[in-house]
Amino acid sequence: MTRQIKIKSKSTGEVVAELVEEKNPKTAKAIWEALPFESSANRWGDEVYFDTPVKVEAENAQQDVDVGDIAYWPEGNGFCIFFGPTPVSKDERPRAYSPVNVFGKVAGDPSIFRRVKSGEKIKVFRA
Repeated sequence: MTRQIKIKSKSTGEVVAELVEEKNPKTAKAIWEALPFESSANRWGDEVYFDTPVKVEAENAQQDVDVGDIAYWPEGNGFCIFFGPTPVSKDERPRAYSPVNVFGKVAGDPSIFRRVKSGEKIKVFRA
């Protein structure tokens, strides 16, 4: 059974995402066990990212990601949601600043995260 999380902010409401545990199981487990947590959102192109209480090493880390991917950024203990190109993208696909551990996927339309503004409170919890 796939585990689900919800990501909630004032501008998006509750958005469901599914953990992709087979790709990076240590990262998915660490995020799941740390839930719930709340942080302040940051925007970087078509990416929302924020601090987490999680500390995990790189695990099958990659810089090129897909629209809707949710990843952990080992360099900054960050939770990243990708929904389009970022400032380091080579085309219309998202690209992380540096390698990230992809551990989840937005279940619906990830473009809803375009509504999020830097500084907005964002909360992640188990669905």
